[in-house]
This record gives sequence, structure tokens and C-alpha cells, in this order.
Amino acid sequence: MDSIDKIPFLPIQFFKTHQVTTTQFEPEFIFESSGTGSTQRSKHFVKSLELYEKSFTLTFELFYGKETEWCVLGLLPSYLERNNSSLVTMVDRLIKNSEHSLSGFYLSDFDKLHHTLLHNEILQQPTLLIGVTYALLDFAEKYQMKLSSTIIMETGGMKGRREELTRRQVHDVLQKRLGISSVHSEYGMTELLSQAYSRGKGLLKCAPWMKVLIRDEDDPLSITCMLKNKAPKTGLINIIDLANIFSCAFIATDDLGKLYGNDYFEVLGRCDASEVRGCNLLLPESY
Repeated sequence: MDSIDKIPFLPIQFFKTHQVTTTQFEPEFIFESSGTGSTQRSKHFVKSLELYEKSFTLTFELFYGKETEWCVLGLLPSYLERNNSSLVTMVDRLIKNSEHSLSGFYLSDFDKLHHTLLHNEILQQPTLLIGVTYALLDFAEKYQMKLSSTIIMETGGMKGRREELTRRQVHDVLQKRLGISSVHSEYGMTELLSQAYSRGKGLLKCAPWMKVLIRDEDDPLSITCMLKNKAPKTGLINIIDLANIFSCAFIATDDLGKLYGNDYFEVLGRCDASEVRGCNLLLPESY
């Protein structure tokens, strides 16, 4: 291969029907998707959890600094119902690495979560609340707050628990009810060992070993690698994740997105022919 646009990308559906690996090994762990909208789940056979932990730890530190600077709170009720979620594995390790006495999963215990946030606000303790979108909305509807030391990070979408909303609608509700200026987002999926983060407005940025490209909806071999000072490109998202060295580092997802230069991208929704998955999915603004 002498050009990035000549790389063949594996359709993400193959993780549902095949064991996708580059070598033969006994997996240390098998991540499974939530199966939202389908009984057929994607499976990611992970040779080394240490590799996954190194990937998400380094990515988190690039965006947010050392975990020990944070109190990490997880509001992921639907994910905690399963014991093979890559998201739960990541948040659980961030919680443990933070070493803060109040870090932990809060399931649906909104009263306890409310008291913890108030306590941390009084102490001006930097706090990260990462939650599935529908649970954050449920919490915000019950408790109105003014948070200045807390980052709210949404991931996971509605999971069929609430009416689908646009990203702008979700962020407006969270900003008004929780008194925050912006909502952060995490973008990841079962088939990847790396993540992208947004500090607001849904504009995501990858780790250095992860890259997003755009393919034409009608021509899967037409790949766009954006250059700076070029107009944003809309299409289906392809991802290069070099942490996937034992599965597949080149994935053709079903997410519709927009690429802004080489630095930022936006997830607009799911293509019409694809089922709704459990990753970070909100309706596009024009829906």
C-alpha cells in the first residue's frame, strides 16, 4: 500500500458473524456490544486487557490529565447490567486509578449521586460524571444544580429508554438543568480499543494512534482523508485504530459523520440501512 485511501476497511458487521483476529490466541476477555435493537451482538476478542487499559489511560491523560486529579463517577445503569462491556471496563479502571474515596458507579441512586456532586462542589474537587445519555437526562430532570467543578460527559445514547433527541436538545437540557457551559462526549465502541473525546458541541478528537476518514455512502472504496483548509466532508465513518493490532485496525463503521480537517469530526447519526447500536448516537440536528 502506498496510499492511505487504498487500505481495505472491514465492515463492522463482521464482528457479529466472525471471530475477527490477526493471529491465533486465547482471548483474555471478550467484549460484547449491548445488542440494542438486535439479539445479534458484536464480539471483540481481546488478547490483552493491558493493551486496552494502556490505550484508554493514555488517551484520557492526553485530554484530561492524570486520573488522580479527578473524582470519577459512573452513571451507566444499562451497561452495568452486563459484565462484558468495554465501556464499563474502562470507567471501572479510571475509577480505581483516581484513588478518590467517592469515585464509583452510582447506578440509579440519584440521591447519593446528588449529595456526592454537592459535596465535591463545596470542596471544589474536579469531578467527572460520565453517564449514558438517558440516565443523565433522568438525573437532570430530578435535580437542578449549578456545577462549576464538574464535567458532564455523555455516552451511549438513549438505549431505547427515552424519546430520541438531537444532540443540541440533549445538551441544552443538561446545560440548563445542571448549570454547565458545555457537555463533553465520549465516542467509542465494542470493536475499538481507543476512544475519541469532545469538550463541547459534539466535535470529537482522536488519540494520536486513532484516525477518522470519510467514505462515500454510495462507493465504499471512495475514501477521503481531509487536509487542513478544506471544506468539511460528510459521509460514513472509517476508523483506523492502531490499538487493534490483534483484531482489525481498519474498520468501516455504520456511523454518518462530518470530518473537519485532520483534527475534529462529528457523528451525525446512523445510516438508514443500519440498526441502532449502543454506542454514542444522537439524532442529527436536521432530523
